Amino acid sequence: MQRVICCGYYGKGNGGDEALLASLLQMLPPTVEPIVLSGNPTQTHTQYQVEVCDRMNGLQVLNALRHADALIWGGGSLMQDVTSAMSPFYYGGLMGVAQQMGLKTIAWAQGIGPLNRSISQWLAKKTFSGCHVVSVRDTGSAQLLSEWKIPFTLAPDPVWALDSRPVPGLWDFPAPRVALTLRPHPQLTPERLSLIIRALVSFQKATQTFILLIPFQPVQDLAIAQVIHQALPQNSQVLILDDPRQLKGVFQGVELVIGMRFHSLIMAATAECRCLALSYDPKVSRLMEELELPGWEIDQLPDDANFISKTWIDCYANQDPLSKGKIEFFVDRAKVHQELLDSQFS
Repeated sequence: MQRVICCGYYGKGNGGDEALLASLLQMLPPTVEPIVLSGNPTQTHTQYQVEVCDRMNGLQVLNALRHADALIWGGGSLMQDVTSAMSPFYYGGLMGVAQQMGLKTIAWAQGIGPLNRSISQWLAKKTFSGCHVVSVRDTGSAQLLSEWKIPFTLAPDPVWALDSRPVPGLWDFPAPRVALTLRPHPQLTPERLSLIIRALVSFQKATQTFILLIPFQPVQDLAIAQVIHQALPQNSQVLILDDPRQLKGVFQGVELVIGMRFHSLIMAATAECRCLALSYDPKVSRLMEELELPGWEIDQLPDDANFISKTWIDCYANQDPLSKGKIEFFVDRAKVHQELLDSQFS
């Protein structure tokens, strides 16, 4: 049995990152004993029944490294300096220490960047070049590694292949159902949020749909969901789901998602749900391009609520979801990340 530290933005209440952890644990070979670095060790242990360690407790982390065989950067945009200038230092520092200690180091299902600072770029290049193997989830990250002359494997985000679970009570909500996954962002100004709400009220009236407001990271997203619920008190519901497999399962009962959250669009597409994207980040824009999803960059949102509403109504009525063949392709390709783990630990 090999002891492997799983490091990511885990235990911080972000549904997308929790889905990446669930995907990683699902894909690890049975010969691996995972130790998860978490921002909420008790919750992570309860949810996944794995050994955990407080990600911000230096002594605990160092002790875990001393007794481990490998460290995995477990998916997502860890090496970026947009949401936090400190992220590259935390993850890069941890990876650097593991490499110095002689552990096998794996960068798994990474989305690299944006890296706006030269120090972040240098740190990312240095730590990725020291990894035993690297897999990435998008062509932008692949291009960066190519420029750095670092070998890599490219495959879709592992959440494509995450098992889903049914959501108790989902079918008690009125049908048809539409999901909304918004998050705060500087480009989602009060004016743009007001436009979206007005468009959503018109859309709901025209389609007679029931709106599920799903905060992927409640500490950030819940306030926006509650504001929208107040505008549609009889025809919407805020739905908080802690289990990422249920978060994926909820889209089985939804006709359309209007999503900012990257993993909400992947989860919805896997469930043959129609998708409309509102992009705040290059990773969402790349996904829109790859899946040919309609939508807008947030900073290019039309300033006419009626036009937005009519566009959504047209997509709801006429857009085809991703075909079964394409879904199977992405799910199968996402399992390349599992094959990489098998090759390292089996």
